[in-house]
Amino acid sequence: MSRYRGPRLKITRRLGDLPGFTRKQSKKVGRAGEHGQQVRKPSEYALRLEEKQKLRYNYGLSEKQLLKNVKIAKRVQGSTGVILLQILEMRLDNTIFRLGFAPTIMAARQLVNHKHIIVNNNIVSICSYQCKPGDVIKIKNKSSSNEIVRKYIEYPGLANLPNHLEINKGKYEAKVNGIVEREWVGIQLNELLVVEYYSRK
Repeated sequence: MSRYRGPRLKITRRLGDLPGFTRKQSKKVGRAGEHGQQVRKPSEYALRLEEKQKLRYNYGLSEKQLLKNVKIAKRVQGSTGVILLQILEMRLDNTIFRLGFAPTIMAARQLVNHKHIIVNNNIVSICSYQCKPGDVIKIKNKSSSNEIVRKYIEYPGLANLPNHLEINKGKYEAKVNGIVEREWVGIQLNELLVVEYYSRK
């Protein structure tokens, strides 16, 4: 199942800041749990697993979905890690989150699933839809969805809008101008370790 329903602060204390996963901040430092305070050097496998888990939790993917995206990225010419991040960043649910229409990727997914999102004048209810340059994304002209979005657009999850997106806040409308660049990816991680993790499976 792709949706994680457990405690979120426990995950962020273990993996670090995941803006697409939760807005909550823990007052505690260090890992959660009885053994979280023990300082020990992690193995190479543990480092790779941690980077992979960051991707999974931040983008709300199941292991099967992430593996499928890794296989797609391997078939495309170029750096597999960067292409994998671009595939995940160009998903519709993530694009809605990056535009500030929702506080997290999970909330953005709910907007998409409930058919509040219009892409190129068509209602799209598939979260994994890959946004392409030239796509115009709108919020359905319906009072309930506009009210929901208006609350969040004032306080977006990430302060900086990526340079591949432009937004008209008054009309709740946005345009995709290109493919996201590596430096604009909203999560801090080493994507090479994720590729290494899957290359050894």
